[in-house]
Amino acid sequence: MTGALLKAAHRVGDRVHAAQTVWARRLGFIPQVVAYRGYGTTSRVRILARVLYGAPGLHRIGANATTAPDRGRERCRDAGWYEPPMPSGWTGTEDVRGWRAFTSVPIEYSEVTIEIGEHTTTVRADFGGVVDAMVPVSLEPGWHDVKMSAADAEPAVGQVLVVDPSSTFGIVSDIDDTVMVTALPRPFLALWNTFVLSERARTPTPGMSVLLDRLAAHHPTAPVMYLSTGPWNAAPTLARFLGRNLYPAGPLLLTDWGMTADSWFRSGREHKARNLARLAAEFPELKWLLIGDNGQHDESIYAEFARRHPESVAAVAIRELSAGEAVFSGGTTHDARPTPVPGVPWAAAPDGAGLAEQLEKFGLL
Repeated sequence: MTGALLKAAHRVGDRVHAAQTVWARRLGFIPQVVAYRGYGTTSRVRILARVLYGAPGLHRIGANATTAPDRGRERCRDAGWYEPPMPSGWTGTEDVRGWRAFTSVPIEYSEVTIEIGEHTTTVRADFGGVVDAMVPVSLEPGWHDVKMSAADAEPAVGQVLVVDPSSTFGIVSDIDDTVMVTALPRPFLALWNTFVLSERARTPTPGMSVLLDRLAAHHPTAPVMYLSTGPWNAAPTLARFLGRNLYPAGPLLLTDWGMTADSWFRSGREHKARNLARLAAEFPELKWLLIGDNGQHDESIYAEFARRHPESVAAVAIRELSAGEAVFSGGTTHDARPTPVPGVPWAAAPDGAGLAEQLEKFGLL
């Protein structure tokens, strides 16, 4: 019975998507490639992008840009967050409401041509318009431009981070309630934060940008990955927020909302666990510092990963929610319980300064 209902829901979804596509074309929406930051090794890179119908100019700034204030732009540009030119008429001071990113319509199974260095290949987006492909390359460590193009769409330029083979340390950080206070589990505020607020109105978690900046400076070859259960639609807004608040540049590992082929809802927990396992397999030489919060499932996800891959974990750092935040989020305040995984350093504090103090004792700062 459940399977039949799910198939029926998929058929309805297909019809809705077809109707959205017709209306998007009538309203003058144009095919666009939105390039996200990727990552990889000197021989293989993971390319992330999305193909969709969007209002002209809506996604032109891309996920790699930021509208940082003048006093922070030079530093953001050096970190790779700010990439001119901006769209025509863009001054860098406009508030960008999250709902605008959700007016776009994905283009299913679109072919996308990828050019990186001397390599050119063609891949296909999935039914949600998402491109998530491994591409063979031969590149030096560091950031590299990636040109992506699709039928009837202007080419977009993204970036990939090629991790230095000599690096032995990496950073994985959650976003919601870890580097940014979002109150995501509260349905009303979650919708308000996602669809109404601009990145200017979002609140950074005290001390977290300083912590990540210090970690990046102390480990200059360490990759920084932002792993979140947020949707790809929110990537440009999240990227602007991270750039505006001077977080280290790094790929966003997000997901799609909605049904899958065999379930009604996508599992955020599975998304995080799957990407952590993938990072461990792709970079067996790296030990990761896992940064999250105790408002949802980060503690148990990180603990399970540490039990399965103890050789891939340098430490776990958990941002403790206040009593009020914990009540609203459905989480629990940290009760100073023993380290969940013997031998894995475990830090917990309400802000970045407290976590930094403990990470210093672990020799990571």
